[in-house]
Amino acid sequence: MSTAHVATFSHATLAFGDRVLWNDLDLTIEAGEFVAVLGPNGSGKTSFLRTLLGQYRLSAGDMTVTEAVGYIPQQHAADADTMALRGRDLVGFGVDGARWGIGLRGYATRRRKVDAALAEVGASAFADAPVGVLSGGEQQRLRVAQALTGNPELLLCDEPLASLDPASQERVVELIDRRRRTAGTAVVLVTHEINPVMPYVDRVLYLVGGRFLAGPPDEVMTTDTLSELYGSHVEVVRVNGRLLVVGGEEGTAHCSGPEELDHP
Repeated sequence: MSTAHVATFSHATLAFGDRVLWNDLDLTIEAGEFVAVLGPNGSGKTSFLRTLLGQYRLSAGDMTVTEAVGYIPQQHAADADTMALRGRDLVGFGVDGARWGIGLRGYATRRRKVDAALAEVGASAFADAPVGVLSGGEQQRLRVAQALTGNPELLLCDEPLASLDPASQERVVELIDRRRRTAGTAVVLVTHEINPVMPYVDRVLYLVGGRFLAGPPDEVMTTDTLSELYGSHVEVVRVNGRLLVVGGEEGTAHCSGPEELDHP
């Protein structure tokens, strides 16, 4: 694994009014590292990604991040007319960005980038099908391909496993991890689906109630560690093979759950 840094936070604080999402965060993300961002709904997980994207400015402290960032957003059914949009069109948005009028030479380059990204995720066979007729797993492959068109050094993934069946979840995680291993791309992945990602994760960043904890999964995802972070007793258990974080400040259970927007 390369020792190059793709992102660093130094004494970083993010707050919205009186609400502090995290304070005095020191964190370095290395090339080729897989970081899972976990925590209850509303704890600031998506806000962490948006800060890395430059959409939110820190309230205090410093951050540096590579310019080569790929982004897989949360899925929303109403984002586009999925019956009029082909798979390769969706992937092509990653090349186009906000540009218009790419010209003939630009079109050839665009086509090569799109075809290469489709091949990397194994989506060439359904590239010309309407997105609306594809399965959730196939659509998510296209979104991963879209994020890879810019050859990112850092891949940000916001709930990429939401609404997918277990088999599709496994395939998507393997796909993201393969990119990490073959290209040295760092991955920062926000998820409620804990179990599918744990075998691949190097470190966990756990956010809750304005506090945070970062470290290897075996150190962070324990009853004693999370109880200290929450400031009250939290039980980490497995039920039917799924990791459950039970308790905390609101007496809730945090595990694999429905997708919710994580607005500040």
